[in-house]
Amino acid sequence: MAGEEENPNIYVKGRGAQLNPHNHFQKNDYVQEHVEGIDDWEVEQRKTSFIMGAAKTIVNKVDSPDVGMAYSLNPYQGCEHGCTYCYARNAHEYWGYSAGLDFERKIIVKQDAPALFKKFLEKKGWDASVISLSGNTDCYQPAERKFRLTRQLLEIALAYKQPIGIITKNALVLRDKDILQEMAKLNLCKVFVSINSLNEELRMKMEPRTTTAKQRLKIVEELSKAGIPMGVMVAPLVPGLSDHEVPKILKAIAENGAQWAGYTIVRLNGAIGPIFEDWLKKNYPDRADKVWHMIQSCHGGNVNDSRFGDRMRGDGNIAQMIRDTFKLHCRINKLNIYDATLTSHLFRIPGSQLGLF
Repeated sequence: MAGEEENPNIYVKGRGAQLNPHNHFQKNDYVQEHVEGIDDWEVEQRKTSFIMGAAKTIVNKVDSPDVGMAYSLNPYQGCEHGCTYCYARNAHEYWGYSAGLDFERKIIVKQDAPALFKKFLEKKGWDASVISLSGNTDCYQPAERKFRLTRQLLEIALAYKQPIGIITKNALVLRDKDILQEMAKLNLCKVFVSINSLNEELRMKMEPRTTTAKQRLKIVEELSKAGIPMGVMVAPLVPGLSDHEVPKILKAIAENGAQWAGYTIVRLNGAIGPIFEDWLKKNYPDRADKVWHMIQSCHGGNVNDSRFGDRMRGDGNIAQMIRDTFKLHCRINKLNIYDATLTSHLFRIPGSQLGLF
């Protein structure tokens, strides 16, 4: 149930969030006041559960000018990767769950996503703009191994010649190299991998169920060699924890074939603030206050920031130093030399006589 607090004295291994904050859309809540009353307490299932969901639509228009996508498609809601900073946590409250542990343990599977995708592509007037998979949660999270929705979506995209962008941090994307390779031959896809640290100890704490940074570099290398355009999002950078790794990360991704790189600075909107603060104090008690204040310095004294133009990159001295370092090392490593616009004019509805144009 949303709002259930975990025992503060027990660290939940293999999970990012260590608590289940109250869903602010719900009026009622229940808590365990006396630990000795175990017979009266319903212990929550700690394993991941999959909830079959039925969506009305699957492609969403993105109004934010900061995220670099016009449309997004997310076959799953919630994400077992468990990244403590994930902005998608807040959206889990709309489904009646907590943004904390519920987000990692209660995964909504949009089983009708392929059918809805076809229906969307066949709408009159669709202009074949690029649609991004994982605009919210990772389309290659562990659930994909079982449900294979992302692969079905890519098969549809290839059949319709619909351009697709992907961002992921899971090596399962390599499973679909065959489809991505065919799409790349037609300039219909571009893949970004998310890497915010090469420090395995930090990765295991902050992104507990993701693949290692070494594996993510392998994704870049293998897909790049297969002719698939590759980029990396160095995101989100956490001042005082991972921002110093920018030069090393950019050098590594360039050596493995990445052509583009972008970055964001962590921002902790809504329920993510207390979740991340709790995680920070439990994992890095010696520098928790310093890191917290450095994050605040990047967002006008707050850890949450909703200002378009500033919220993803931050402002202030620390944000400027990160920006300058990033630009310098992109130049050194010959990243972002050119932009790659995916092809829309090949779009066609299978069985129809004419393409889009």
